[in-house]
Amino acid sequence: MAILTFELDDEEFTLIGIHSTEEDYKLAYLLNQQLNTKFIRFQQTLDFQNSTAEFPLFEFKDNSSLENYYLINNKDTQVKENKNTGGLFNGNYTTISYLIPEKKRVDYFLKIEGCNRALALNLINKLNNLKQIITSYIIETNTLKSKNHLIF
Repeated sequence: MAILTFELDDEEFTLIGIHSTEEDYKLAYLLNQQLNTKFIRFQQTLDFQNSTAEFPLFEFKDNSSLENYYLINNKDTQVKENKNTGGLFNGNYTTISYLIPEKKRVDYFLKIEGCNRALALNLINKLNNLKQIITSYIIETNTLKSKNHLIF
């Protein structure tokens, strides 16, 4: 009797890196206008065990094409209170955590499930036409060490 085996591949998705100085809610609004999407703030944020970092997430599900879009902030900035009462380095300080540490220069990720390369290139063209976006490009996910942070 033959034994059937199969392997579950990692979740396939296209990842676009976006460089922009806009706040996440403003960028979601701009994408809604430019791409005719309806990004809404996801109720929960992405967070991880043993970390206080939280990454805001915006979601749009296109039921007609069965594509799911996620706009994710790559940076979490937290102001920490310094408990030391004296010395040279007195006062509060800021810490920055990254969702994908090997892509520290990327401000946002646009994760698209069920997207082909032609659609992704079309989206990049539209994104790069926005004056609030410095640049955007496809990121090869197989080169990322922290790819599992994007599987949710």
